[in-house]
Amino acid sequence: MNKFLSGRRILVVEDEMLILLMLEHLLVDLGCESVTSAATIDNAIDLIHTQSFDAAMLDMNMGGEESQAVAEALIAKKVPFFYCTGNGGNEMNNGYAGQAVLRKPFRFADFVDAFARVLSIDTTAKPHSGITSL
Repeated sequence: MNKFLSGRRILVVEDEMLILLMLEHLLVDLGCESVTSAATIDNAIDLIHTQSFDAAMLDMNMGGEESQAVAEALIAKKVPFFYCTGNGGNEMNNGYAGQAVLRKPFRFADFVDAFARVLSIDTTAKPHSGITSL
């Protein structure tokens, strides 16, 4: 498997435990130095303020609560991120219209492409159709 995330520190903000475990395994397989997870908005914000991350993957809806506060904390720390959601439509229009969105369920190639885009990594792969902007 391609280890294009070798040495990277990634934050995954996701409230569904099975999805979170799957994402952690995928990121480890891609070579991440560390994968830190947060299942609540408060936990994610605390982690952002106390740790350093190269990129983040952010669920839009955390237990019925919008994750906009997490997005703001990531932006303040200059951590590139993308949204991952099973929701349809454009739920987060408050200043985040250009943010990349990976729709659940997603293909592995789209998952890789999302991280490549936010980290500006050339994977020399063809563009995938699973990544959109709000």
